[in-house]
Amino acid sequence: MTDTPSDPQPVSDKIRARLVKSRKRFHANDNISAFMQPGELDALLAEVEGKFKGVLESLVIDTKSDHNTQDTARRVAKMYVTEVFAGRYSAPPPVTEFPNASALNELMIVGPITVRSACSHHFCPIMGRIWVGIMPNEHSNLIGLSKYSRLAEWVMSRPQIQEEAITQMAELLMEKVRPDGLAVVMEADHFCMHWRGVKDSETKMINSVMRGSFLKDHTLRSEFLSLIQNRS
Repeated sequence: MTDTPSDPQPVSDKIRARLVKSRKRFHANDNISAFMQPGELDALLAEVEGKFKGVLESLVIDTKSDHNTQDTARRVAKMYVTEVFAGRYSAPPPVTEFPNASALNELMIVGPITVRSACSHHFCPIMGRIWVGIMPNEHSNLIGLSKYSRLAEWVMSRPQIQEEAITQMAELLMEKVRPDGLAVVMEADHFCMHWRGVKDSETKMINSVMRGSFLKDHTLRSEFLSLIQNRS
C-alpha cells in the first residue's frame, strides 16, 4: 500500500483562487476568513514558515548554527498568522446585541481602548488608543463594554494605515449599534517613524471619523472631543 501523495498546491493559492472567483478584494486590511476551510490556517502557517526561512537565508543568517534564530521562521509565521494579523484570518468575534429598552438618547463614550496594529508599508507596529462616542436612539442596539475592545482588536489586527483602520471600525459599529451618531478618535505612535526613516519618537498621529449627528451637531461634537481631552 502506497502513501497518498501530498497536495502540491500551496494553500495560499487555494484561498486566493476562491477570492478571485468570488471577485472579493483581499487587501492587507481585509478579512478573508469566510474563504478559508477547516485546517487551512495551520497549513498557511506552515507555508509562511517555509517562505520566511528563505527570507532568513537571503539575509545571510546561519539559522543552523545560530541558536537564537533556529526557530525564528516558525515564531514569525505564528506571530503573523495567529496574533498580529489574526484579524485577517479569524471570523468576527461574537457580539450580543441588546435592545435599547430604556430608549437611551444621551452621549455615551467608551475609551480609551488600547489598540495594536501594523503599518502595511513596512509592517512596523502601530500602538495607540481609541475613543468611541455613541449617540443612541430608541431603535439602537446596545453592546457590552468589552465588545468594543474585542471588535477593535479584530479590526486593528491587520496590516493597514491608521486612517482606513478607524473608518473600518466606524462602519462596523454603525452596523452593530445603529446609532443616530458615531464618533471614533484614534491617537497612535507609528514605529515606521520611530524605528526607521526620520527616527522621530515624539510624533503621534490623531485622526477622527464622525457619522450622523456628530457631523451635523457641532455642539455634540465639541462635547465629545472636550470630554475625551479631559480624560487623556
